[in-house]
Amino acid sequence: MKRICLWMFAAIFFCCTLETRAQDEGVNLYFNASEMPDLIKCLPAPPDTIGTDFANDIMRYMWGKTQRNDLERAALVFRDAVWNYDSLFAVFSVPFGLEISKEGTPDIYKLLINSLSTIDQTRVKPKAFYHRKRPFERFHEHMLTRFEEAELSGEGSYPSGHSQRGYGIALLLSEINPDNADTIMARGYMYGESRVIAGAHWQSDVDASRLCAAIGLSRLHTSPVFLAQLEKARAEFQRLTGKMLPTDDASQFVNLAEAIPDVILEIRYYSTYNFVGTRVDGYEEPVALLTKQAADSLRAVSEDLKKQGYRLKIFDAYRPQCAVNHFVRWAANVNDTLMKPYFYPKVPRNKLFELGYIARKSGHSRGSTVDLTLFDMATEKEVDMGGTFDWFGEESHPDFGGNPTTGKYRKNDRITAEQFHNRMILRNAMLRHGFKPIPAEWWHFTLKNEPFPDTYFTFPVKKLQ
Repeated sequence: MKRICLWMFAAIFFCCTLETRAQDEGVNLYFNASEMPDLIKCLPAPPDTIGTDFANDIMRYMWGKTQRNDLERAALVFRDAVWNYDSLFAVFSVPFGLEISKEGTPDIYKLLINSLSTIDQTRVKPKAFYHRKRPFERFHEHMLTRFEEAELSGEGSYPSGHSQRGYGIALLLSEINPDNADTIMARGYMYGESRVIAGAHWQSDVDASRLCAAIGLSRLHTSPVFLAQLEKARAEFQRLTGKMLPTDDASQFVNLAEAIPDVILEIRYYSTYNFVGTRVDGYEEPVALLTKQAADSLRAVSEDLKKQGYRLKIFDAYRPQCAVNHFVRWAANVNDTLMKPYFYPKVPRNKLFELGYIARKSGHSRGSTVDLTLFDMATEKEVDMGGTFDWFGEESHPDFGGNPTTGKYRKNDRITAEQFHNRMILRNAMLRHGFKPIPAEWWHFTLKNEPFPDTYFTFPVKKLQ
């Protein structure tokens, strides 16, 4: 009893310290610790060291140790272990769809700092009350993140502070950007799993922490100040992202095979041969759709290239927003490496957004962007461009191997002069008829004067009637 009283005194002292530190750092708590729910009353006790629940904790600890062999997953564990808000915000900026910073997103930053600091107070009492021994201490083994061991040794394991923060920020960001809620919450779930893999927490610690985050956020929703700041954060997000108007109106689109009868279709996202490794959401039929204006311009490209002995081969055209969301979810799941050897062997999964290979809002969803290549009518083969469609690597850049503006080849060991020249044939024809390229992909072009620059379409890819 005496030890419990000492721990409870330490918890109360630590809560007071948190409140003082928050005030010193300019954080405005929505509630103090005594006004927040008492998690000792809300949560069940952690599993005893005998029984099936603790057996599951041990099995999950062993599972976590196997995950350390995956270098990509292990790297996330180290990133997730950093205990400061700026690092946390950087982790969630990708699934959120916007970089979070004090300078760039002041209202979002303020909401997150104040909310997480308020919720953070609730974990202190149960940690002190139960004072549960951590996995690495019980098994006398090193954590994956050894740099944490000195600070965590002797500190209670139940619930997990990292997991509470990770799930808490996921819940908050999902309210600001509900379109990305599935991806954001998936990252929040992984954030908690990182603590199991690290050896810092038992699975039951992490599971309880997700409940702690939800309990804390429900309390915040009773604060008028919190609700007002949440609206400011939503407005800031809308303004900075230029959220486009969604619509399922397909009346201004045409079937590309009807607009250009001799076009060749190989709709990769309808098949399983793509970087995701499965048919992508929204692709119900292997057809290509474009706005009427883009189709008209592409017909002119086709006529131009036929005179040079080529036909157009289309990999993708209009792409519904649900397909883009599918890509974002896929990118968040670092454990899925099925197609890595074929499409992105040298590019880390967490760099695909940063390097421009995947976007949370795609130009394809506006209906005037097309991915294509050339088909040689003489050889009846696809023209060799020195790289395949959707290859995530620098070799896919239009300027790799030469200067696209001048068409001058630069000798290298990966793209031949002929392959670079083939790319220029396609590029120049597209430019002549009103399309513009992007820096990362030789196959990607968008109509310069696209008719719906502020609209993203949501109807599925299937033949228009």
